[in-house]
Amino acid sequence: MQKTWTLSNGVRVVAESMPEMRSVSVNVWMHTGSMMETEAENGISHFLEHMAFKGTARRTNRELAREMDAMGGNFNAYTARDCTCYYARVIDEDLEKAMDVLSDISIRAAMDPEEMEKERGVVLEEIAMDEDSPEDLVGDILHQSQFEGTSAGRPILGTSAHVSAYTRQDLLGYRDSHYTPQSCVVGVCGHYDEERLRALLETYFGSWQREGVTPHIGLWEAQNGKLITREKDVEQLHLSLGYPGLAYGDGDIYALATLSSVLGGSMSSRLFQRVREELGMAYTVYSYADSFEGGGAFAVYAAVSPKNGRQVLDEILSQVELMRRDGLQEREFLEAKNQLRISYLLGLESPSGRISAWGRQLMMLGRAIDNEETLAHIDSLTLEQVNAMARRVLSAQPSLAVVGRGADSYREVRA
Repeated sequence: MQKTWTLSNGVRVVAESMPEMRSVSVNVWMHTGSMMETEAENGISHFLEHMAFKGTARRTNRELAREMDAMGGNFNAYTARDCTCYYARVIDEDLEKAMDVLSDISIRAAMDPEEMEKERGVVLEEIAMDEDSPEDLVGDILHQSQFEGTSAGRPILGTSAHVSAYTRQDLLGYRDSHYTPQSCVVGVCGHYDEERLRALLETYFGSWQREGVTPHIGLWEAQNGKLITREKDVEQLHLSLGYPGLAYGDGDIYALATLSSVLGGSMSSRLFQRVREELGMAYTVYSYADSFEGGGAFAVYAAVSPKNGRQVLDEILSQVELMRRDGLQEREFLEAKNQLRISYLLGLESPSGRISAWGRQLMMLGRAIDNEETLAHIDSLTLEQVNAMARRVLSAQPSLAVVGRGADSYREVRA
């Protein structure tokens, strides 16, 4: 059973003891990501995340690397649209060391000018790498087109032009206004002594003082009927159809997850069976829901030979229309609902998985949702609810993104 409390300076904590483990996972979230940036700040949250590992007021980047490697665990970070997270998984005897390092990099990164210039090149290479990955690229440009004109539609990595222009003062100014105790959540799960944990949290996070801005969270509604293509000299044609989705924390998310499982989220799904197994026209075809704070999208992706692109697109649209019109069969619904339940239960086997869910919930919803409550939502799900979700989501005119050779020939297509 997880516990939540607030440190003396306003940092919120969610923790669960798992005494049977020898490991402990620690996550530090900051309530800022690409959606909280202005257009002029695009990509700065991600750049900040990179700079956290390049040295602090107490440690050089080499010293950080040696300390993290010496613990033999896993230290990393990621930037999302609605948050930035620094995390570690170590054995229980190294909990204090891990907390020391995580608080140091998240609160006191030095932003050394020389290291910043080196890391700027690394981030620019990451942007170029994303451009060279057509599966990632088609998802990115679909999302950008669906949320065009809003911060939700801007790339998490930012653009090369923005990243090339940021100064040390830009990064320090953004950090000082967005990395604050009120925007921070610390999650801990695994083997620990609670009294000692509370003392460590106060030592490493409780003395931190900084006033900043309150994150501005808009309501992001996916636009319908957008079309974007990108000619690229790659072997496969990459297609992605986008529909409106649900925001993080929406109570209907379980119905959407079940719908996705039946349409394209599993080996027995309609799209997998039709496009891959029966027609043999794609190795990869799937659907997914992308939920973030204030909005979301639902998408279908396929990678195919350019000569099969139109037929596969037609097959996807046909399966979507069939599901919208006729809904799920009882057997499909029950199997998908069971898959959702089992997937959730298996995820609870991982301390990092447990704390990742609870930390985001505490940060964005104001509370960590109990496991039994989540399972009750899944168990109470009905076929009628999922069919209503299919009509709600799939009735919209989809947006379409195409990347590959001959992509521009799809400009006249209206999905």
